[in-house]
Amino acid sequence: QFQGGMTVAVRTLTGKNPQTYFGDNAIPENPKVKLLKEEIAKVYRSRVINPKWIAGVMRHGYKGAFELSATVDYLFAYDVTANCVEDFMYEGVTNAYILDENVQQFIQEKNPWALRDMAERLLEAHQRKFWQTASQDMIEQLRAIVHEAEGIIEGKI
Repeated sequence: QFQGGMTVAVRTLTGKNPQTYFGDNAIPENPKVKLLKEEIAKVYRSRVINPKWIAGVMRHGYKGAFELSATVDYLFAYDVTANCVEDFMYEGVTNAYILDENVQQFIQEKNPWALRDMAERLLEAHQRKFWQTASQDMIEQLRAIVHEAEGIIEGKI
């Protein structure tokens, strides 16, 4: 939130997106500074779409589905503030979390609110032109999932 806020402030004042960096202190004896885009790409590959991470999160039921939804929110927030998320990442998240039958069924059963929220957030990314290469078919699938999740939620209330 701080890094994104500072990035927006600089962009607002200068009219240009600043170069953003990430301080990696995972190994305190060997801290590294890298481009934020590089760090996001690493986290995307190693965690966000990693089937082992997704399977681990799924062991946590409702909270696991919430964690998947929060991951989509964090990705979107970084893009909105720091302009650092690539289109293929939105597509990868859509395929891994929402269009994968097993993951979608898990989220729908454990936390249909998370499924709806993720699909809505991805549609918002497309609508606001952060995700420009989304296929019309994928957008229609996301819309259908929003409606289906809302029906499930309304049935539970």
